[in-house]
Amino acid sequence: MPSFDIISEVDTVELKNAVDNSNRDLETRFDFRNVEASFSLNKEIVKISAEAEFQILQMRDILRANLAKRGVDARAMETKDIAHSGKTVSQEALFKQGIDTPIAKQLVKMIKDSKIKVQASIQGDKVRVTGKKRDDLQAAMALVRNAEELDKPFQFDNFRD
Repeated sequence: MPSFDIISEVDTVELKNAVDNSNRDLETRFDFRNVEASFSLNKEIVKISAEAEFQILQMRDILRANLAKRGVDARAMETKDIAHSGKTVSQEALFKQGIDTPIAKQLVKMIKDSKIKVQASIQGDKVRVTGKKRDDLQAAMALVRNAEELDKPFQFDNFRD
């Protein structure tokens, strides 16, 4: 029986490259001369630190642009509130791996409501979709790709015929 998995993962190597490129961009930008500003990566958390809040917003745009260049979907980034500490301001951006249970439940419900002849089941941090016909599976993939209300990047893995 044909099946595939719906996953949501971020390539950590490309994430590291995007952070490194963002740091290089800061060195060449005129508006960041003589400013203490940097990006740092710790596992899947990018810490953005600068001297002012408006600089944090500019740096977040720089990071998004470099993520797009490296093929990492910026929708996987979840930013926390801006924290003020002394002279510096910082913000953390988390890159989540896997699909959370509420989003997985929404995915399963959306697939079942579409009346496509496939079965969807939650398996840990991914959703497995099985069906009798390959065309039905491809229709389910198209449905998930076009689901804008979930606002999360999904990849398809482990396609079995």
